[in-house]
Amino acid sequence: MKKIAFITLGVIFFGTVLYFTAIYHFTYSEGYRAGELVKFSCKGIIFKTWEGEISQGVSEAQIFTFSVEDHEKEVIKLLQDLQGKEVKLTYIERFSTFPWLGDTKYFIIKVEKIE
Repeated sequence: MKKIAFITLGVIFFGTVLYFTAIYHFTYSEGYRAGELVKFSCKGIIFKTWEGEISQGVSEAQIFTFSVEDHEKEVIKLLQDLQGKEVKLTYIERFSTFPWLGDTKYFIIKVEKIE
């Protein structure tokens, strides 16, 4: 009986570790978005995360929301400096997210200013 309990707990533990590892390290897609950077801010009560939006057109339906991880210091600095300007964002999309990483599944890894 003890052996079955240990095996069950081990499977649950390793399944949980595998789930969290897959969410963080595996990307669902990669791509680019371009538009006017209309919002970029650090927000949250318990977990402070960097969140932003770019407008890709005239309607509200063409707003792309994204998150930036804390360790991406250069990306954060560039986005703060380029508010209101046209930018091209390189992103990765994850299957899901954690509250301490950001609100969206889209994480920016590179920023370029469009001339």
